[in-house]
Amino acid sequence: MQTIRRSLFSILALAASFWATLAIAQTQPPSPSSPSGGSPITAPQTHRQTTKRTVSVDGAPSTLTRYERRDGRNTGLGGEHFSTLIGADGRLKGFAYLTLDGAGKPLPSRERSEQIARAFLREFAPDLLPSMRISSIAPHTESIRVRRAGGDTAAQLTGMRVKARNTSDGSWFWVTIGADETPILFERDLQWSNIRMRRTTEEWLYDRWLREHAARAQ
Repeated sequence: MQTIRRSLFSILALAASFWATLAIAQTQPPSPSSPSGGSPITAPQTHRQTTKRTVSVDGAPSTLTRYERRDGRNTGLGGEHFSTLIGADGRLKGFAYLTLDGAGKPLPSRERSEQIARAFLREFAPDLLPSMRISSIAPHTESIRVRRAGGDTAAQLTGMRVKARNTSDGSWFWVTIGADETPILFERDLQWSNIRMRRTTEEWLYDRWLREHAARAQ
């Protein structure tokens, strides 16, 4: 009985820690007709909205919303941000939560990363789970520009990317789990070119891509 109680307390503590990182400010009202059936994702209270615009994702309109830290730490392109990409039907197409708070910290195991990714999908994209076929679980790194008195430097934010194929339509999706078992990146419905060996879907959540495609980002 004590073992069962300890296990239950561990699960409850993990759930509280996991969902506490996804805060209160709703980015999109729930859509009863949303094909994903998932909950709306939210931005941390430490961030404020800086931009919101309509962009094209594989030829369809979506809303890209960016939030940056209220205290002004590492704001601007390349810095810390929380961004969401919401389809016209209310479906969460992706989000990015790039923060220095998770840089340089230990990452969860592959097994734990898969568990957290599946928990995230159950909450925000449950339609993907029945057709989910995992391709790989491996470290993935993004760079964050850090402003210092002596000049800008770069910090590396690494997470465990759970990459999967949607067997129902052939598209790709992934959830990246950062330190403290926090999801930091999610993308879905990604199209891939076997000839070019790269994705063809736009990368609106990535600042490096925004720099390279500045005209499209206006």
